[in-house]
Amino acid sequence: MGGFSIWELLIVAVIVILLFGTKKLRNLGGDLGSAVKGFKNAMTDEKAKKEDASENLVDKSTAADEKVTTKEKDQA
Repeated sequence: MGGFSIWELLIVAVIVILLFGTKKLRNLGGDLGSAVKGFKNAMTDEKAKKEDASENLVDKSTAADEKVTTKEKDQA
């Protein structure tokens, strides 16, 4: 009850090729590849946006700290 043998996989592949044809399968593979590539690009863009947002927060908090220390020095 294990997996499929190589012969069973080859028979299934031949049936799929006969049903759909090589051109349609090639187009399907290209479309699937483009979708995966687009998904990866979207994920890296989202990750970069989060990193930029966190850097901006750090910069703003550092600037706010500098303003506080400047005010404290002016008052002294």
